[in-house]
This record gives sequence, structure tokens and C-alpha cells, in this order.
Amino acid sequence: MQAVGLQTYIWNNNIRSVLLLIGFPFLLLGMVFCLTLGMIWARMLPSGYDYGGPIPYALHLMIAAAPLAIVVALVWFAIAYVFNQAIIDFATGSRPVPRTEEPDAYNLLENLCISRGLKMPTLRVIETEGMNAFASGLHEGRFSVTLTRGLLQNLDRDELEAVLAHELTHIINRDVRTMVVASIFAGVITLFCQIVYRSIVWGGVWGGGGRDRRGNVGLFLIVAMVVGAIGYFLAIVIRMTISRTREYVADAGSVELTHNPDAMISALQKVSGHTHLEAPESMRAMFLEDDDEGIMGLFATHPPVAKRIAALSQYAGGRVNELAVVPPSSPAPAQASTTTQEHGPWGGRKDEPSGPWS
Repeated sequence: MQAVGLQTYIWNNNIRSVLLLIGFPFLLLGMVFCLTLGMIWARMLPSGYDYGGPIPYALHLMIAAAPLAIVVALVWFAIAYVFNQAIIDFATGSRPVPRTEEPDAYNLLENLCISRGLKMPTLRVIETEGMNAFASGLHEGRFSVTLTRGLLQNLDRDELEAVLAHELTHIINRDVRTMVVASIFAGVITLFCQIVYRSIVWGGVWGGGGRDRRGNVGLFLIVAMVVGAIGYFLAIVIRMTISRTREYVADAGSVELTHNPDAMISALQKVSGHTHLEAPESMRAMFLEDDDEGIMGLFATHPPVAKRIAALSQYAGGRVNELAVVPPSSPAPAQASTTTQEHGPWGGRKDEPSGPWS
């Protein structure tokens, strides 16, 4: 079974994207309910006994706020649809580059697109020594592949081609759409929590009104902080909806496009431990690799590099290059190019069988 173009995998990604879009207004309403209930308990709103108590009254207010929540969600959908790449560029410092500025990377990406009959995505570069890459975009004609300067300086031609093929596979399999939607929504929830927290801390809620008033506001502050914590947890859950399997599939897609598993392994060896990129946490699931494994790997957005390399070795016949690791600040030494003649038709070496990707 081919790794690129798995139709059921693409369908699953489309379903995840739709569920995220549908769930966003409900998340907003849930947070409104919690904040409203906190304001009722803090006596900032009427007690609501005419409605049967604080909880029924908070539900009433939440239902009343539903049209506004839907409008806000629709407005944000429109903003994200039109300006998603501008938001990513602002958050990461990426910029589009023409063929004349990065001819090698541009030509490699173009050749890969021609081999698959795809429209050329925009090539972007981030001026940082960290070695990373990601794909972005929501639909055909708006996709982009972004590389860092450190990646361009430290990878040889075959390794760079493997990374480009990896990111192109995310576009082919529509991983990129799910990752963009999830990262933007997680970012919105995080921003909402920060606004609530800052408005409480810096809005003078601790001052004035006597002891009873300060006690009520203190109760609201506790509720708001709980809501903020729930919001951050929801942002983590949204990021976790992006299955870590996508990276194994993208690695497999890279091998299928380039027929060179050694180059993908070597690229992963080089970037491992050198992937730092200044970007919001909600966007790190989009990266080629993220060194932050969270708490004991529980909230990691990527599988460990060692497991990815092991999969490439086991199923594609790839070989580990002991000389692949280089400092991120210095150019990579000249290495002999690994030609496709050394490998079988599915990326494995001719002298070794290559198993199917699962």
C-alpha cells in the first residue's frame, strides 16, 4: 500500500477539520457559561433565583449568548480563512522567497511537485539558526512550505529534498489543513484565557468596595483562573487531535517521493536537538520536529526522532549515518550524494527487502 495519497487517511483528516470547526462555537459557549456562573457566585450578576438558581440562570445567559458566539466564530473563521498565512508569518517571522533567492530549494520543491502533478506551493524562509520546516495553508493555491535558514545551511541536497518531500506529503494528505485549523483555534483559546487573566489582574479587581466586595471578586478570580486552566487544557486537547502518526506517514511519503530513506534519516539526525524556533506553542505541531516532549512525552506533538528513524530503517531499509549530526550554526560538510540507483523502487536498498508502511 502506498504511503502517499491514502484516501482513508485524507478522509480522516477532513473529518477532524470539520469537527474542529463545528466544536469551536461550543467551546466558546462553555467558557461563557463558566465565567457567567463565576460572576453570579461573586454577586457581580443577579442571583438568578427567578430562573431556579445560579446554574439555570447561567444556562439561560449562555443560550442568550449563543447567537453572539456563533457570529464571533463565523467572523473568526472568515479571518482565519483569509489571513491564516499572514498570522503564521507574523508569529514565526517567515517570508516568501523567489527562485532567484533560493534556487536550489525552489528547484527541488518544483521537481517534487511536477512528479506528483501538484501546483507549486509558495516557498518561505525564516531567518533563524534553528533547523526546522513546516507546511501551511488551507486549500490548493494557498499552500506554503517554510524552511529555516539553519536548515538550508546544514542539510545537503539529498537531505533537503527529503525534508521538502516530507512537508509536501503533509499537503498531499491534507494534514496541513487540520494542523492549521487546530493551531489557530488553540491559539484563540489561549488568547482568550490570557485576556481574562490580564483583565482581572490589571483591571483593578482587587481594589475598592470593602471586605465583602473583595471577597466576591476573589471568588470570581478563582473561578476565572479555573476557566483559564480549563481553556489551556482544551488548547492542549485540540493540539492532541492531530495524530502523531502523521509524522510517520509523512516520513514514508518522503521516501516514496525521493526513493532515498537514507537522506530522510540523515536529515532527522541533524535536526534533532537543534529545532528551536520562536513561535507560539499552538503552532509547534506543524513543525518537522519539536524538541519539547511535554510531561514525560504525554503532550508531545511528535513521535521521538529515534522511533521515526527506527521505522525508516525497518520498513524502508534506510541506514543510519553516524556522521550526520552537525552543529546548527556551521554549514554541513560536503557529503557524497546518495543516488536513487542505490535504492529499490519503494525507497529501500536493492540488497534489502522493504516492508510495507502501515
